[in-house]
Amino acid sequence: MRQVSFQRSLCAYPLGMAKDGDTDGGGIPTPESDQSLAGSLGSRPVSSRRSRSGGREDEGSRASTSSSWVVVGLDNGGTCNSATVLDHSGQFLVDRLVESPSHVQDGPHVAVEALVEALDHVLGAVGVARESVRAVGLGTPGPASADGVISSKGATNFSQTPWHGFDFRGALERRLGVPVIYNNDGNAAALYAHHAHFGSEAALHSSVSAIVGTGLGGGVIEAGRVIRGAAGMAGELGHVHIPMQGLLADGQPVPKCKCGFVADAESVASLAGIEKNLLPYWLTRFPDHKLARAGSIGEAAKLVRDYGDSEDPLALEILGQQAMALGRLFTIASNFIDPSAYFVGGGVVEASPKFREWFLGRVREHTSLREEQLKVATFALIPDRDMAGARGAALAAFHSLDAL
Repeated sequence: MRQVSFQRSLCAYPLGMAKDGDTDGGGIPTPESDQSLAGSLGSRPVSSRRSRSGGREDEGSRASTSSSWVVVGLDNGGTCNSATVLDHSGQFLVDRLVESPSHVQDGPHVAVEALVEALDHVLGAVGVARESVRAVGLGTPGPASADGVISSKGATNFSQTPWHGFDFRGALERRLGVPVIYNNDGNAAALYAHHAHFGSEAALHSSVSAIVGTGLGGGVIEAGRVIRGAAGMAGELGHVHIPMQGLLADGQPVPKCKCGFVADAESVASLAGIEKNLLPYWLTRFPDHKLARAGSIGEAAKLVRDYGDSEDPLALEILGQQAMALGRLFTIASNFIDPSAYFVGGGVVEASPKFREWFLGRVREHTSLREEQLKVATFALIPDRDMAGARGAALAAFHSLDAL
């Protein structure tokens, strides 16, 4: 096997994907993905170090042998699939994002073939035969069951009727002929953040991750494992109701979520929340703002983070409300999970180190913890943000082999 670095593919950058290989946030706490993940993967360590370019560079390549085996992680998105490879010793063989078109808008069967192509592409790049693959981890946006069956009502990325109730995991497993382990994409990223941060002590800790993108994804990890729930819907943090008193400005309407809920976390802390709820109000307070002339409200919403990075007053009002919403969400989590760590990821923090530090600080400021919790809790950004979903999917597949 050989170790490779990838450049960006022709896929567009979805909200929540980094635009470069940066991983550390310039002094902001990030999970320590530089340290060995040995304990989190049993006796098989995952270790990495920073390359001179700032990306991740794995320590040493593995020579291919007849006894070698790997797992593959696939992160399925609305535009692109990303893929990674984890070898039998617990080392990632890919140190950069590798993407290919997902074709989800072309229907389930085309999308399954696109995942197969993504798998074959990444295996070919690292010099591993498909016969060496023991298991595949698959992450997709939800809602979907614990077994990877898309909701009977469809989903944002799976809106066409053929997707409704489609067994995505099962279809890919039948196509590949190896076990496919499913997690929603929020859970997969949360799993990677947890193991990257805690390393050999991952099984001793719990964590909560909130991932701000088009919606608000997330995941809950206990003792190093994803909490899925009876129906696979655990960790849907975006649809937890949060208090709005003190968060909304005078006269600001109570936000509504696309799911039909009122005043849930996603109605504020998401791109959809900016477009539907926050930006229309704040443009009434800043009627001469450039965003009022940016075209559609959807186009303007996508520019808010960049304006915030430039310390624009309107944008900071919106992003400050999002940070407060996440803090209130984490406050709720602290009372029923009491996690060791709170992780934040997604497009909202794909900005300059100064902005990320400000945003994470505001989240921490609005998370009300008891004195005992403050002594032990950590707030950090999800590391390797563009690769976290695929890496988490690979880790889930790796862990599953112990149960097979």
